[in-house]
Amino acid sequence: MNPTNDLRVLVVDDDFRVAALHARYVDEVPGFTALPPVHDARMVPRAVAEEKPDLLLLDVYLPQGSGLDLLATLDVDAFVLSAATEVDAVRTAIRRGALGYLVKPFDPKVLATRLRSYARYRRQLDSATVLDQGAIDRAQRTLLAGDEGGAVAATPTEQAVLAAVAATGEPATVMQVASAVGISRATAQRYLATLVQAGSLRLELTYGSRGRPEHRYLVQH
Repeated sequence: MNPTNDLRVLVVDDDFRVAALHARYVDEVPGFTALPPVHDARMVPRAVAEEKPDLLLLDVYLPQGSGLDLLATLDVDAFVLSAATEVDAVRTAIRRGALGYLVKPFDPKVLATRLRSYARYRRQLDSATVLDQGAIDRAQRTLLAGDEGGAVAATPTEQAVLAAVAATGEPATVMQVASAVGISRATAQRYLATLVQAGSLRLELTYGSRGRPEHRYLVQH
């Protein structure tokens, strides 16, 4: 159970001091919670099964095993955090599914940026049950885009829609946005859905007296 809805991060590093430091970095990023770190490769599968983390921060060089070997066996999102800079290590990490690779030591702001990008990536993927090619491409770009998230729009109409939502000062309806921007309800709905998938807006459902949900939109901070 995760009552706070924070993304849970498991740090895997054989150096106790470094592991504690990276866990502290994670806890300092809003929306993330660090789990107790793991220091031995043999303990990682069990920790993943019991703690069910959303993300691993995984070192390459571990006692009794390799982080790269773990990548191939664990069904969980992972960033590799390692001093290993050999081309083979980097290529293997990416080939085995690492979503990011940070070379140690690094500025904590770099990790915070990557974590925020990961949170936006998760929101984009979780916003729909089926994704079109554009949504998949946006999600992949988000992981590499750095800390450029929040209310970022690619087109003038998207910028106008975002501005209209922000200007209401409260969750905005589709009709409020359509009227403010001067577009049809269907067009407003399409742009709003795209911005939710991109992680720039958050969708809330409210229920009126008829019991039918109404979509309202907030700028995602």
